[in-house]
Amino acid sequence: MILHKFKNQSDLDRAAADLIISMVRAKPNAILGMATGGTPVGLYQEIVKTYQAGLVSFAQAKTFNLDEYVGLPVTHQESYRNFMQRNLFDHIDIKRENTHVPDGNAADVDAECRSYDRMMFEQGPVDLQLLGIGGNGHIGFNEPDEHLSRGTYKVTLKQDTREANKRFFNHIDEVPTHAVTMGMGTIMQAKTILLVVKGAEKAAILDATLNGPITTQVPASLLQTHPRVIVMTDCDVDYKVSF
Repeated sequence: MILHKFKNQSDLDRAAADLIISMVRAKPNAILGMATGGTPVGLYQEIVKTYQAGLVSFAQAKTFNLDEYVGLPVTHQESYRNFMQRNLFDHIDIKRENTHVPDGNAADVDAECRSYDRMMFEQGPVDLQLLGIGGNGHIGFNEPDEHLSRGTYKVTLKQDTREANKRFFNHIDEVPTHAVTMGMGTIMQAKTILLVVKGAEKAAILDATLNGPITTQVPASLLQTHPRVIVMTDCDVDYKVSF
């Protein structure tokens, strides 16, 4: 792992955006793994600024999103397809057919999961996967559990995850109880992983991710086994390398 610490979130957003932009400049047909939630909004804004300045094109790039709520209409303000359109896709020159988000409204969700993995296998691997981290250590919607799934699957969201996401809804009852998410095996196939962690309240779980034991109770800790992980944070956490 490579750890970069920043004094403020604006500098962090710029650095994270620059890493993604550099990937696309070096490889115009790059495959990018995208994330949603509060963490990537600022870095997406920085990407849009760079595109609008004429300094990067996404015309050949492809994206695969980590996850999507089950049963939430695509037109809903908080669906992850809607989120990506509002915050990024509608403001750059990426082709709609090259942006992929799991279909949480598929008639057969299990078949949709298999199809999503198959499409990633055929077009991938992902060159750079962007990740945030939940307060309980989940990445994507891979929640702490005795076992973690390898491929894309339907997951029951834990109550603390729903509580964390209720800020995006009017009431906790509106927060979906299930989601479709890439499994840990799918995520770990990415060539490079960019983990962005913001806020002092995430310091403890980031420390567990970087320095704690590798355990399914902290799904993000499995990133310790990946050959290329770049961590960008404004948390006061150190990576304690030991041999």
